[in-house]
Amino acid sequence: MSNADLSLEQRSGLPKELRFLADRYPRALWTGHANFGGLTAFWLDRHGMFREVQQRMEQEAEAFLDGNVDPMVFGGRLQRLAGFFINQLHGHHQIEDAHYFPVLAAREPKLARAFELLDADHHALDAHLNDLTGRTNAVLQALAAGQPAPVGAFHEVTQDFARFLERHLSDEEEVVVPVILEHGEPPM
Repeated sequence: MSNADLSLEQRSGLPKELRFLADRYPRALWTGHANFGGLTAFWLDRHGMFREVQQRMEQEAEAFLDGNVDPMVFGGRLQRLAGFFINQLHGHHQIEDAHYFPVLAAREPKLARAFELLDADHHALDAHLNDLTGRTNAVLQALAAGQPAPVGAFHEVTQDFARFLERHLSDEEEVVVPVILEHGEPPM
């Protein structure tokens, strides 16, 4: 695969050469493995939380578009959900880039390219998060002014973001967890 094919927006999964540990440790075996500990469980729970909050933002937008929620109630929920989601995801990526990825890449040097790919994903997701932030702010400002809110555009952005986020989280899990299962949880 070329580098362009490996971009977050283009790839459909990890290339074969970066899957050797993922193939050795399929998801079905993760939680029962002796090296699957509290840190790994916590990290996967954070990923699950990101998926849930993203889905909730999408559902809230759909409820608004269907006329099933008051605009001010929707605005309050959107402000809380989007603020939490964006801030937590930025912080999560910073911790991974600064701490987890360097430690794990050193434990499994053959996957250095995979960790570079995941780091590149974080940069790509930043651009998508900026778009999500802009769309969220546009909705909130319109609602506060009593004007028609561009919730349809926000909804489209959340759907696109969901696709990119899922691709990244799934690939990241299939790199990180197998490294931990192979070498044990690093001290953090």
